[in-house]
Amino acid sequence: MSAGLAALLDDIAVLARAAAASVDDVGVAAAKAGAKAAGVVIDDAAVTPQYVRGLAAEREIPIVKRIAIGSLRNKFLIILPVILVLSQFLPVLLTPLLMIGGAYLCYEGAEKIWERIAHGGGHDEEEQRPDEKTLISGAIRTDLILSAEIMVISLNEVADEGFWQRLIILSIVAVIMTVLVYGAVGLIVKMDDVGLRLAEKPGKGTAKFGRGLVKAMPKVLTGLSVIGTAAMLWVGGHILLVGADELGWHGPYSIVHHMEEAVHDATGALGGVFGWITNTLASAVAGLVIGGLIVAFMAVTFHRKSHDKAASEKKPEAGSETEPTK
Repeated sequence: MSAGLAALLDDIAVLARAAAASVDDVGVAAAKAGAKAAGVVIDDAAVTPQYVRGLAAEREIPIVKRIAIGSLRNKFLIILPVILVLSQFLPVLLTPLLMIGGAYLCYEGAEKIWERIAHGGGHDEEEQRPDEKTLISGAIRTDLILSAEIMVISLNEVADEGFWQRLIILSIVAVIMTVLVYGAVGLIVKMDDVGLRLAEKPGKGTAKFGRGLVKAMPKVLTGLSVIGTAAMLWVGGHILLVGADELGWHGPYSIVHHMEEAVHDATGALGGVFGWITNTLASAVAGLVIGGLIVAFMAVTFHRKSHDKAASEKKPEAGSETEPTK
């Protein structure tokens, strides 16, 4: 009896160790999967504050909270079911799907750069901001695209795992990424309020720091916008290069990989850092080129059609012109 009990306890210990190892493996896999999506996460965190700029201070956090809830719905009700079904039954579609998203990121990044060049980055001060419901809906739609990229990139890192393990890992990634992105967004949009409160404190140093924080926030938001655009081009270009390589077109990514290796070998102890920078810059250039081509295509097709349609609608109907006065 004691021998049987000892054997049972030994079996339980083995199962406990296996379970602990499994949990540890899931954690490591989730961290690895999330790290690969870091570029899109940076872009997501940089894009979202734009939706609450100019709103009353007391409405900023409630709106960020509603967008975060919408982001979780995007991930768990739309994105996760779709990509898990595809990975289980049609995994061959994952790379093309990822590349479509990558092309969209390249287009978005290149369009932002073109808008800044063409219009100087200015905004019409008289432009009416939409209501909160419209703002939140627009933010959640944008999040759907970026969250899809995060989840597909993460899935690509754990594609060899079993179905249930993929589900657990991607669920962890979904929650952690949402908390990180919208936690950071909440801090960013409230920093100017924190600065104002510090500026009202009696201490001279505290007040000076608060005023500096208030003055710095517009520059911080501008910097985040630049980082977000760069991240779009980098992530989108890298996705397209790697995807093309996986689909059999090895030339473009082979060139980038050889450049990375050459820089790595030439820079000694810092080879890993400079090699990564080389790969990143090359991916961003590729993303800019591809995105620019898509922007040009859109400009001469869909945008021109929309312009011609708008112009035709403004033309007066035949016989409707007022007769000239005699």
